[in-house]
Amino acid sequence: MNKNKDAIAKVLARRVWDSRGRPTIEVEVHLAGGASGRAIAPAGASKGAGEAVDLRDGGPRFGGFDVTRAIAGVNDEIARILQGFNPHNQSQIDGALTALDGTPDRSRLGANAIVATSMAVAHAAAASRGMPLWQSLRAAPGAQLPLPEIQIFGGGAHAQRRVDIQDFMVIAIGATEYAQALEWTAEVYRAGGELLAEAGRMSGVADEGGYWPAFDSNEQGLEMLLRTIERAGFVPGDEMGIALDVAASQFGRGGHYRLSRDGRELDSDGMCELLLNWLRRFPIVSIEDPLAEDDAASFAGFTAAVGGTVQVVGDDFLVTNAKRIDDAARDGACNAALIKPNQAGTLSEAEAALTAARSAGWGAIVSARSGESEDTTIVHLAIGWGVPQLKVGSFARSERTAKWNEALRMAETIGGKLPPRSSFPWGSKARTTPR
Repeated sequence: MNKNKDAIAKVLARRVWDSRGRPTIEVEVHLAGGASGRAIAPAGASKGAGEAVDLRDGGPRFGGFDVTRAIAGVNDEIARILQGFNPHNQSQIDGALTALDGTPDRSRLGANAIVATSMAVAHAAAASRGMPLWQSLRAAPGAQLPLPEIQIFGGGAHAQRRVDIQDFMVIAIGATEYAQALEWTAEVYRAGGELLAEAGRMSGVADEGGYWPAFDSNEQGLEMLLRTIERAGFVPGDEMGIALDVAASQFGRGGHYRLSRDGRELDSDGMCELLLNWLRRFPIVSIEDPLAEDDAASFAGFTAAVGGTVQVVGDDFLVTNAKRIDDAARDGACNAALIKPNQAGTLSEAEAALTAARSAGWGAIVSARSGESEDTTIVHLAIGWGVPQLKVGSFARSERTAKWNEALRMAETIGGKLPPRSSFPWGSKARTTPR
């Protein structure tokens, strides 16, 4: 252990509040020389069965979501074991945290306590160097800004299942600058609100800031999103592409998929055919969790069927786990991984999952959760790790805009260039006539 000014001197935790008004945990790490870092744990609503588990108090208080036990674990066991550690050795610290917890799913101390500590350590290490986290993590020059993936309509677990599909999103596939991608999306978001209001289908705002629509079917969401892109003045499939988070594990199990909004049940083949039909009819460039997490063979079949021209993203299916990514790559399932640090438990495990995705030749997206805060760590990870895409939620609510705006500030330092279109699966698609 390191006894110099960079050694960890104090670790403390407090209860703060997330975007759903639920308790969450913030951790601060203070170094002997005075530098410090802090981070807040996010929380998901749609969760994979294999992801790391938050520690909640249970009981009637705050619906069982209080975090006093997780806070106590940080202020006692974690604070004691990390005394004197060198914060620049992230993997050693993360290994100590997981060993201290002693469970495969981080359930004893809680993934919320562990990931907040892991992220706070990284911020403290960066502060001791006098630089922001993204710069501290950056291994090589030539950083680019990530391409934003932004929700316009919310459904599934984020909107009390008003529609089965969880996220109807857009990606500014024709944009070349990060600021331009946000500007285009702002116009699409505004147009979406106008169309919903005109149609009398506005029900409010979903968990991640997208509009909460009163659609009669899942396909109506796609039709409205296509009209929204056109209303905003963009060419679908050329300037703006559609991205879906199907979150199929929320309504599918054992090869059976119950689409409540459509009033029908499909088997795995039927679900694949429904999605392939949508891909033929709508400018969908990315589709996340198209099948349930227990339907690996169908995941592989779907990935083969789209032929590499559409991004097939694993979330609940992969849970930011390097071994699961290796297994899926071997089986030909997916071509991109969603990277969520709290799903893995520590930054080191999240980075290992990213490395596995890259080794498989896949794409990657750093992602927020539905329960978020003003914490902007994931933006720093996306840029510092050189991940080409960032998924934060919508274009509204401050826990979302805090992250989009943080990247705008970074662009002033490193430039605002986005990865070239050719680096994504949709780059091989024929372009339509631009406006």
